[in-house]
Amino acid sequence: MNLHEYQAKELLRNAGVPVANGVLLYDAIGVHEEMLEVLGDAPWVVKAQVHSGARGKAGGVKLVHSVDEARAETERLLGSQLVTIQTGPAGLPVTSVLIESGCAIAQEFYLSLTLDRARKGFAFVGSADGGMDIEEVAEHHPERVISVFVPFGAGLQPFVARTLAFGMKLSPEQMKGFAELVKRLYEMAHSCDALMLEINPLVWTKDGQWLALDCKIQIDDNALYRQKALADERDWAQEDAREVEAAQWALNYIALDGDIGCMVNGAGLAMATMDLIQLHGGKPANFLDVGGGTTPERVAAAFKLILSSSEVKAILVNIFGGIVRCDLIADGILQAVKEVGLTLPLIVRLEGTNADKGREMLAASGLNIVAENDLETATKTVVRLAGGAV
Repeated sequence: MNLHEYQAKELLRNAGVPVANGVLLYDAIGVHEEMLEVLGDAPWVVKAQVHSGARGKAGGVKLVHSVDEARAETERLLGSQLVTIQTGPAGLPVTSVLIESGCAIAQEFYLSLTLDRARKGFAFVGSADGGMDIEEVAEHHPERVISVFVPFGAGLQPFVARTLAFGMKLSPEQMKGFAELVKRLYEMAHSCDALMLEINPLVWTKDGQWLALDCKIQIDDNALYRQKALADERDWAQEDAREVEAAQWALNYIALDGDIGCMVNGAGLAMATMDLIQLHGGKPANFLDVGGGTTPERVAAAFKLILSSSEVKAILVNIFGGIVRCDLIADGILQAVKEVGLTLPLIVRLEGTNADKGREMLAASGLNIVAENDLETATKTVVRLAGGAV
């Protein structure tokens, strides 16, 4: 689960990490002299609150010098769709803006903390080249980016902050409060079950203070049961409507930009299926894992999710029955096909528990369903019927 900037900064503030004073607004009526007095003298910064980076380059972050400017920018942003390089062409809806006090920036840095599952720990990443072009820095000048691994078993050791500080080329004055900043970020990430915490830019102000100017935090969905306060603030409007519906059925669904719908049980098998589609010249329209213990109702819901995309030209169902029975999958497919009146090509590959029974159910249905036993053949068939390369 992603947090908005204002939500992330509230966590930082509670953890003792310095952030700018800000006011959250849902309409432009609230932009007036008295409100902005709490932010101090202009300039101020008006920021669209969406789950995306690169807001500044897309016009979602504006420096303003008067109340009238602040009101005009707030009116412009609220109700709009902000399109960035990370959102896709549809963009994301702006339902709130954050107006913050400005600051005198002496230097910008980059600092993040991300979960490293492979090595079972966190990895701090830092750079002296913070700001809007950090992606270009990482791509073209990787030597300017430093990473320090923190194993779960060892916890945060003093050398981590020192290594980061030297790698980021901090001055002696900047080093004084840096170790404490790193410690607070590490403890906060643990306490809120963060998968990723990114501060870009982390600025050193002209009056000699650290300040987190922007922050992104991603919370582990599997830990939301113990992060109820954060889960209750989840902004579903920032997420794909199909992915929201999938979550209600406990389905793992991610929308993609292809034209071949996929329904598979098991994340590994789903990725292998998508790889085969790509190999034979097709493009998957989605990632969809129905899981191990499914029901006909969940399969029907999954099928409707696939068909909700107008781009889908053909559908491949690839089921290996281990925990889940193939006859249950077949029952769910038949329910969904009858409910939606499917006219698209449908290729079904069933193997495993009750696979013969499942195939018999599909064959006896009288519906236009192509049954395949071999995954390679099934993949080539769906790519061909979708008008792909095979």
